[in-house]
Amino acid sequence: MIHWRTFSTRDAQTHALANAVVAGIDEALTIRKRALLAVSGGTSPRAFLTQLARLPVAWRDVDITLVDDRWLPPDHADSNARLVSETLLPGATGARWLPIVDTATATALHVRTLNDTWTHGVPQVCVLGMGEDGHTASLFADAPQWPHATTTHDKFVVVQPQHAPYQRVSWSLAALAACDRLILQIQGPAKRAVLEAAQANEQDNAISRLIHREGVKLDVFWSEE
Repeated sequence: MIHWRTFSTRDAQTHALANAVVAGIDEALTIRKRALLAVSGGTSPRAFLTQLARLPVAWRDVDITLVDDRWLPPDHADSNARLVSETLLPGATGARWLPIVDTATATALHVRTLNDTWTHGVPQVCVLGMGEDGHTASLFADAPQWPHATTTHDKFVVVQPQHAPYQRVSWSLAALAACDRLILQIQGPAKRAVLEAAQANEQDNAISRLIHREGVKLDVFWSEE
């Protein structure tokens, strides 16, 4: 099920999205001692993450992680961890940062260890992005790992897209579907058309697979520009 929230400008979308995430964290903290927030990388979330860092949140009770990240050192320009360190973490004083990439270890071993030792559950609030091919997180339908990533009960998967750079670590489809609150941030008519098509009929892409899973509710924050 999809709930659409539409905005005429990215600025309006950014502020509404940040406030919604704060509300989701506050709600989670009424029933648990700590809340887990997962955010996305890329260019679109930068303004949202910066705005979120300015808002009053009980950050000492919040763990922050990523929906996915590229297999890169955290100081690399294309690392999602670097984006979070530049935008959200400076204002999220006291929050616990949980990276999902460690390039000092072999990829397969690292992800196996992540799955074996992760004790934080799934995110209570998860903010996704989406590509025009319908991928979300790093669940690319062209990757050899696609069948595993969309059927496993593991929380984390390794993905090597065929038409996008870098090997990645991503939350699996099942893990995303289990999140308490799923939010999607997208802009422009092209991505709206992709999402509407994915909703109308189940397709072989991650966003369609996700929204057609039983019990999944997706809050879409879409801006015209």
